Amino acid sequence: MAWAACVTGASCAHAQTRDYPVRPVRFIVPFPPGGGADVFGRVLGQKLTDKWGQQVVVDNRAGAGGIIGTESVAKAAPDGYTILHTSSAHSLLPAFNKLPYDAVRDFAPVSTATRTIGYVLAVHPSIPVKSLAELIAMAKAKPGYLTYGSTGIGSGFHLAGELFCAMAKVQMLHVPYRGGGTAAITDLVGGRVDLMWDSLAVVKPQLQAGRLHAVGVTGSRRAAALPNVATIAESGLPGYEIVGWHGIFAPAGTPREIVDRLSNTIGKILGAADIRELWNTQAMEIFPSTPEQFAARLRFDYERYGKLIKDAGIKLQ
Repeated sequence: MAWAACVTGASCAHAQTRDYPVRPVRFIVPFPPGGGADVFGRVLGQKLTDKWGQQVVVDNRAGAGGIIGTESVAKAAPDGYTILHTSSAHSLLPAFNKLPYDAVRDFAPVSTATRTIGYVLAVHPSIPVKSLAELIAMAKAKPGYLTYGSTGIGSGFHLAGELFCAMAKVQMLHVPYRGGGTAAITDLVGGRVDLMWDSLAVVKPQLQAGRLHAVGVTGSRRAAALPNVATIAESGLPGYEIVGWHGIFAPAGTPREIVDRLSNTIGKILGAADIRELWNTQAMEIFPSTPEQFAARLRFDYERYGKLIKDAGIKLQ
């Protein structure tokens, strides 16, 4: 009988924690099927299923830029049976929206899963600069003259430009394009905008063809695919870094033993050669972390981007 197995509520809870998981786990992805978070979430969910012998069910709860699915996790029971796989947009949304949850206090960080290698700062050949120092000098000499494109107000590429302007103390004109697609990069190649921060996958073919040249990357270290392009931080703006990430959260209040078990299991899965090989093709790198490291990253992004967005007066349209 159940009372015989668990004499007290505390001992029963401890047994359930120790044996976790003993039933299926819901893995919430707050974005539509097919995106990066969804693709990786399904790979990770299957690996967890194989590891635990318990089904991990990926549940796409898309809507409101990720808010709907994220809210469902914030309000779920903190027992480890509902977890969230989301992107670094989690740390940006509070600066743009009044949320039905607190992006920091309502979640227990488990582990980062992947991070981007950063963006590339690409410049049209008509702009007579070959280095970041020359770009900064030109921007200071001609305030508001240079234009930079992005895939939309509040996008990572836009914020990369705003952070650059703030740290370099320069003024450039932001030209937002509607969402992703080819319009922004087409106009950059055509010389209708002067420069842009964009992903390596988009920019690399244009660099190879000589239609653009790169003067920096936004990661904490150089991209393996562009070893001769220095980071923006090492080229004169120490502390500059823009990287995206995907990570796993549990609801706040989830027992630490479960959080640690999740984090350790995910870390072992992410260390497998097949996972690393798969994700090397996605312009991202596998990047597991401890709960403490992930919490520090979340707090850093939350505070830095919040201040940047407020100081720049950025508002979504």
